[in-house]
Amino acid sequence: MTSPRPQRERVILANRRGARVIRTRVEVQEQTRVGDALVRGLVRAQLGLALRLAAVAVCAVALIPLLLGLFPQVDDVHIAGIRLNWLILAALVYPVLYGVGRLYVRLAEQGERDFVRVVDGEP
Repeated sequence: MTSPRPQRERVILANRRGARVIRTRVEVQEQTRVGDALVRGLVRAQLGLALRLAAVAVCAVALIPLLLGLFPQVDDVHIAGIRLNWLILAALVYPVLYGVGRLYVRLAEQGERDFVRVVDGEP
């Protein structure tokens, strides 16, 4: 005769660390209240970043014509047949806008990486 098989026992050696990660990801993917709050926080952070950098760009670009208006003698200076005020506008506005755009992309990506770390439960 065969003896009855013993009941299987589950042995747990350590607490599961991945349960929170999976739950948080599911919350975000299924757009539950918690997941919705996390995503809204990310969007709010990126909107705040965009508004702050837009204010910096507007102030920097508006400052150039203001300074040129305060110093009207700049209109009389010509370099290679082009007035200096046009050279200043061309040489300063585009690099400022480009720099603000690059800074926004870098900071937005950093915010997204931080969001992923929060969702994944990393320190």
